[in-house]
Amino acid sequence: MNKVEEWMELKKTLLFSLMGLAAVTGTVLTQYKPLGKKPKALRSPNLVNGKFQNQLETPMRFSSDDMISMSKEYLNPDSLRKPSERLPVVPIDFSEKLGSSFTRIYWLGHSAMLVQMDGKTMLVDPMFGRSPSPLPFAKNERFSEDLPFELDDLPDIDVVLLTHDHYDHLDYATIQAIQDKVAVFIVPLGVGSHLKRWGVGAERIVERDWGETFDFGSWTFVCTPARHFSGRSLTDRNATLWASWVVLGETDRLFFSGDGGYGPHFKEIGDAYGPFDFAALECGQYDERWPDVHMQPSETAQAFRDVRADKMMPIHWGAFTLSFHAWFDPAEQMVRLLPREDVLTPRIGERITLDGRNDTTNWWRDIEDMNKR
Repeated sequence: MNKVEEWMELKKTLLFSLMGLAAVTGTVLTQYKPLGKKPKALRSPNLVNGKFQNQLETPMRFSSDDMISMSKEYLNPDSLRKPSERLPVVPIDFSEKLGSSFTRIYWLGHSAMLVQMDGKTMLVDPMFGRSPSPLPFAKNERFSEDLPFELDDLPDIDVVLLTHDHYDHLDYATIQAIQDKVAVFIVPLGVGSHLKRWGVGAERIVERDWGETFDFGSWTFVCTPARHFSGRSLTDRNATLWASWVVLGETDRLFFSGDGGYGPHFKEIGDAYGPFDFAALECGQYDERWPDVHMQPSETAQAFRDVRADKMMPIHWGAFTLSFHAWFDPAEQMVRLLPREDVLTPRIGERITLDGRNDTTNWWRDIEDMNKR
């Protein structure tokens, strides 16, 4: 065999190897259930060439300098990105009568919440897995050893409300574990495709675009804008919508920001649907290198003013390491930037109520020496 023939044979081998790799990748993308399923045939004024768009230009690009600086920070042995000990949880007693006289909210870590209002129960972005990844061997483990309840002990859930399809908000194993307890899933447009693949019947899925509403008993859900992105695999970037949500009940008016950067949509939401009794606002996993898809703490404080809420809870922190700031920085920043009585910082599983009887503490300071900052 001469050199030309050897080169042709090598090219053929490489070609077959690439074809085999592509076939394996394609099989994984179509058969591995935790990845979900890309939706088809969606119609929306927010879709451009098959991809959802933000109201404002939202770049997501990293320079070579950014990549180098992130690598250095990732390898920093003195980093406070994870707590020095497992975070405490407060067990939730589900035997307590639900009632309807006041709203109860339980923060479950990261952006997950359990809300009891007007005699109904809702889960928001219920991610109860050990790691925000589709891979079972991922090592980015939850900061707390346990959840504040056993999944089998969860009561019947009237509504599961999802803000978008990222792994730290929508978890395959969690949906599998809770779906039989749930009456209806209310999700942004396209996210229902993942749920259907995981066995949730279409009759229990409500999808909404920005500006659309859904009435569930005495509650009205309004799908409102956010400034973020979506995707669970290599081929579905921005194939589903991301959103914030307004929940208008008999007792209280609630706002859930979901993930996203700052923008004029917060004031527009506050003007249209506020004032709110409570706002759960993203404050975590921020970095100056991705300022458009996650708010800086000062922007979260401004968003609180924009939506005209009485109380706020910082979310998107306290469970996983997805950025480079100290794990406790979101809560610490909020109690410094806003009046302390406006900021609710419960421990995981600790109940707060919207009747003014809360006394949440700066509990994270008991875990870390704040002088290290």
